[in-house]
Amino acid sequence: MERKMSWTVADAVDYKGFPADRSKTGGWIPAALILGIEICERLSTMGIAVNLVTYLVGTMHLPSATSANVVTDFMGTSFLLCLLGGFLADSFLGRHKTIAIFAIIQTLGTGTLAIATKLPQLRPIPCHASASLTCKPANGFQMGVLYMALYLIALGTGGLKSSVSGFGTDQFDEKDEEEKAQMAYFFNRFFFFISTGTLMAVTVLVYLQDEVGRSWAYGICSFSMFVAILIFLSGTKRYRYKKSLGSPIVHIFQVIVAAIKKRKKDVPYNVELLYEDTPEATRIHHTDQFQLLDKAAIVAEGDFEGNVVSAPNPWKLCSVTRVEEVKMMVGLLPIWATTIIFWTTYAQMITFSVEQASTMERSIGRFQIPAGSLTVFFVAAILITLAVYDRLIMPFWKKWKGKPGFTNLQRIAIGLVLSTFGMAAAALAEKKRLAVARAAGATTATLPISVFLLIPQFFLVGAVSWYQW
Repeated sequence: MERKMSWTVADAVDYKGFPADRSKTGGWIPAALILGIEICERLSTMGIAVNLVTYLVGTMHLPSATSANVVTDFMGTSFLLCLLGGFLADSFLGRHKTIAIFAIIQTLGTGTLAIATKLPQLRPIPCHASASLTCKPANGFQMGVLYMALYLIALGTGGLKSSVSGFGTDQFDEKDEEEKAQMAYFFNRFFFFISTGTLMAVTVLVYLQDEVGRSWAYGICSFSMFVAILIFLSGTKRYRYKKSLGSPIVHIFQVIVAAIKKRKKDVPYNVELLYEDTPEATRIHHTDQFQLLDKAAIVAEGDFEGNVVSAPNPWKLCSVTRVEEVKMMVGLLPIWATTIIFWTTYAQMITFSVEQASTMERSIGRFQIPAGSLTVFFVAAILITLAVYDRLIMPFWKKWKGKPGFTNLQRIAIGLVLSTFGMAAAALAEKKRLAVARAAGATTATLPISVFLLIPQFFLVGAVSWYQW
């Protein structure tokens, strides 16, 4: 019996619901099958986002500000829908089904976008705007089809982001030292695959969009995701499935609702009287901050459905540990709020900076760099910063301060400083570009100024990205 238990993973099951056999499930091969989905998600989302503004301005004839808003709304919605994907995975579907369903949704989205950019009926009549000619923008139907495609992709991205990394780590047992070490390497490879997918998106895919055709590029995204889904599903029998503990979002709302219901009650002087049912080994001890939330743990009449031995109604009574978890989240809100500035800066890199590049000299010999491909310097900065931090900064910091690296707060602070320099560089570059534009006149399509003037802003904000992550 002991030998049999040593070959199973305590908190995981196989696809049939039986205890997962360590020798037949999990490990690197199933994790690698999952990473294929992540590469295709990055390829699709970033390949579309970084070059979308040029399509909206040049083909759909939308104003620059409107085009930038469309792109940022698309990206923002992708991130917000992670909450929906996480809720569905934790409460109903599980991570495996969530990944499969939302990958199919993203495939449909990229396929719809390929059709929308191919059919002439779904875009305005070609036109070259000038001082005396204003092009007719896309009508409501044309924009409606485009929005449907973009938000299908955003929905798919949200569902995938919420589950891919988590399902990948499910393939390793934290209680096994060997597999725990493999999990750490998995995170490194996961970040590498994200960067690889992004790099392919901003180079190969953007080039195909500009030189071959957007419909072909988006069709490749759709096909590659379809292949990735088949590869992902082929590993169904090899995966480990962890039992869900419920959605953290639901747990947060349960604490808030319970605290509001008991807002008129007084917190007992002895905190030992507050409700706690969490095992001793995993308990979080009571703290005095945000004491209003402590009222969710006050035991009152009607909290237990039936008798005292039964589990309490979680919308009426929560454990101290669950309350403390919510307190931790509330304490993090000011830190999260500081990242709003970074994401505002990031949005400029995939909208107005790409528009800047489209007006500048981008030729190297006979080859013309696509405007959207300037974000390759953004990705390169992430990879270079990661290497420099691992190989130079961490050893130096450990020798000097005796610590393995910067704390999370220090990294956020450094990131915000770098983002300030990045926007300063962008302002100086735009000042120079406008001066050249005024000197060249309104009839000049390509300004006599090198696009490489924009490299500092992309590089600085790219370095910020790693520090913020």
